[in-house]
Amino acid sequence: MVLLENKRSEGYRKYYLTNNQDNGDITSDGITTYDDMKWLQEDVQLMMETGLDAYRFSISWSRLIPNGRGPVNPKGLQFYKNFIELLVNHGIQPHVTLYHYDHPQYLENEYGGWLNRKTIEDFTAYADVCFREFGNHVKFWTTINEANIYTIGGYSDGLLPPGHCSSRSKCSSGNSSTGPYIVGHNLLLAHASASRLYKQKIYREVPYVGFSVFTIGFTPSTSSTNVEIAVQIAKAFIFGWMLGPLTYGDYPDEMKRIVGSRLPVFTEEESALVKGSSDFVGVIHYLAASVTSVTHVKSQRDHAVLPRFILYLAKSSLLCFTAREDSHWELYIFPLFSIHLISCFLFCLDKYAIVPWVMEAVLECIKESYGNPPVYILENGLSLSLSLSLSLSLSLSLNLSDLSNVLSSFSQFLCQFKRM
Repeated sequence: MVLLENKRSEGYRKYYLTNNQDNGDITSDGITTYDDMKWLQEDVQLMMETGLDAYRFSISWSRLIPNGRGPVNPKGLQFYKNFIELLVNHGIQPHVTLYHYDHPQYLENEYGGWLNRKTIEDFTAYADVCFREFGNHVKFWTTINEANIYTIGGYSDGLLPPGHCSSRSKCSSGNSSTGPYIVGHNLLLAHASASRLYKQKIYREVPYVGFSVFTIGFTPSTSSTNVEIAVQIAKAFIFGWMLGPLTYGDYPDEMKRIVGSRLPVFTEEESALVKGSSDFVGVIHYLAASVTSVTHVKSQRDHAVLPRFILYLAKSSLLCFTAREDSHWELYIFPLFSIHLISCFLFCLDKYAIVPWVMEAVLECIKESYGNPPVYILENGLSLSLSLSLSLSLSLSLNLSDLSNVLSSFSQFLCQFKRM
């Protein structure tokens, strides 16, 4: 659900950045206005009656600080204060995400948004406002929502705001070969800067500022050495791109080798800043993929079953998702030179198989490879198109399957996890 204060006002319409110039009048749940506080009260009452003890939502940078820096919008500020207090008064703990794919259009026009390191300073100032104004009620903060997917969708394929990519038939600007890596680097530095600010100002005795990533449960299609290598490359690009710097202060060796000079380099000071800056890892998980290593490919057009969301990221290895007839997904890694890394952007989630067991593999990977950090499962389950529905019994069965695999992971691997 997207919660808005009077978003038909000029203060909202003018500054919200999208990839197709829409202004957000229709939100993800179809609501067209949230002017009446009564609606919020009814929703929160339903949350309480359902038994929810936590609620995760995002704050819009544009709504709070329309120009990205400078004066705070008093209506936006009061809206979020009212909503957070409403949650707390009903015994529901707010989990706040600071950035979920939207930044002020003013910053995009002025210096290119996340492609420019100036955004780090402006994001930190925005985070400071949120910490100061809402920190008395909010304990859990996620700085960036699934940064690994946002960088790909927004700066490689142009499917997410701000809609940059190399293809001029789809995007007016962008470089898919370099943009995602620059943006990913700046997102990590912005997160680390905000996290350091939070801890320096000691808004709470126990700071909890985390970072979320989209995860995929990878399994090898065979036991061959080449396939095992392909799995490690897939994990490096999906998990290690963000979790590597957050845990070790640097990118995975696989990424350095494949991406080469297009991958930004952390200075010693930046490495120290990013390393250990996330108090928890937010897991967003829906998908499993078997991984197969192949040695050649004729052309993209030969793969008729490829989804239409194709992403170009690297030149010495090819990564692509393809849907099989049985609705499983296969991830192919082509170890060829001078071929781009291609990935399916995950908007076609309603076509994949129901595989709750891979949650265990995801948690094991994070535990074994990235220092066993505290984990919050922020999203998971089954994604359906709007025309489909699930019976209550099947829905409950899927939830129980997810939970049983989380518990199995906990008992076997002693992962530090929590589920919202």
